[in-house]
Amino acid sequence: MSKQDLRGAALITGASSGIGATYADRLARTGHDLVLVARDTARLEALAAKLTAATGVKIDILTADLTNKADLAKVEARLAEDAAIDILINNAGAALAGAFVDQDLERIDSMIQLNVVSVTRLAHAAAKAFAARDRGAIVNISSVVGLAQELQMAVYGATKAYVTYFTQTLRLQLSPNIQLQAVLPGATRTEIWDRSGSGGAEALDPNGLMEVDDMVDAALAGFRQGELITIPSLPDPADFAAYDLARTKLLPNLSRNRSADRYKVGEPA
Repeated sequence: MSKQDLRGAALITGASSGIGATYADRLARTGHDLVLVARDTARLEALAAKLTAATGVKIDILTADLTNKADLAKVEARLAEDAAIDILINNAGAALAGAFVDQDLERIDSMIQLNVVSVTRLAHAAAKAFAARDRGAIVNISSVVGLAQELQMAVYGATKAYVTYFTQTLRLQLSPNIQLQAVLPGATRTEIWDRSGSGGAEALDPNGLMEVDDMVDAALAGFRQGELITIPSLPDPADFAAYDLARTKLLPNLSRNRSADRYKVGEPA
């Protein structure tokens, strides 16, 4: 697949609002048929009707709660069996604010299921199908929170760090004809923060919010430029390259057959 062109139909999770709905709009307007996945059937139907009227593309809706194993299996099957789908936008996700010890464990578990398990299983279904055709694109929506423990979103940030690492590793394993991208937004004006218990994204980021149209347009531009990691607000990609280079300098010493000399401190008294 060319790094300048998206083709084929796109399956978009979390498509009823925010980032997912904006991806749906942009892809429909460039001629892509869509499979829209979310829990809210009424909102999916309204979005599909609007985009079909505006663009004429074919749009299917698939109502699914991706924290429910049976619903998730339906979406996996669609990716595995529908040869028209060349693009997966793995967008559905949840956030949870507050101190870890104060968070409800059931909500933590649900967030991990959505942000990690569903992302992994859908990417697996897509990767197998795309590998058989040697074409396709997987876009995983991560977050800058996964790079910044200072933001103190312990589990949410950890799930997004997983998504970024996962995408980077898939790039090493899959054919170059399958394009991979992890998108790491900062605070963006979507409903996720209202549901997180944070009091809205304004409470999290004093620099203000990026509008979702701006975020998705930047992500698509990064995709067309062949970026593996897209951080929409980052002015200079060399800054992330330097961050990654610092990590790679650790590699020769991360696993050796003896401990480092600095730990050879002698027997305790």
